[in-house]
Amino acid sequence: MADTFEQEIYRLHSRLCAGLADPKRILMLYQLAQKPQCVNEISESLGISQPSASRHLRHLRERGLVVAERDAQSVIYSLPDHRIIEALDLLREILEDILANQASLSRTVSATQPSTSDIQEQVS
Repeated sequence: MADTFEQEIYRLHSRLCAGLADPKRILMLYQLAQKPQCVNEISESLGISQPSASRHLRHLRERGLVVAERDAQSVIYSLPDHRIIEALDLLREILEDILANQASLSRTVSATQPSTSDIQEQVS
C-alpha cells in the first residue's frame, strides 16, 4: 500500500513537472503572476496564436497550475498558488549556478589546452 501511494506521488510530481516542460508555459505562468488574463491577452503578449495559447493553458489547467473562471464571454486565467513562481525562481537560480559552473569549466579547459602553435612545435 505504501509503495502504491509513494508511486502515485512520484507520478503526480512528474505530471506537474511536465506542465513546466515548455518555455511558453513558463512565460504564461510568469505573466499570470502579474495579473489574471484572458487567452487573447496572453497570446498577444507572447506572440503566439490564440489556439496555441489555449492548448498551453489547457495543459497547465489539467495539472492544476492555472485556474479558469468564466467572466461573461471570456475565460480569465489565474494562478491558484503563487508558490509556483517561487519554485520557478528557485529553478532559475539553480540554472544560473549550473551555467556559471559550466562557463568556469570551459574557461579552465581553454586555459589548459595547448594552442595550435604549441601543437605544431610538438609535432616538429
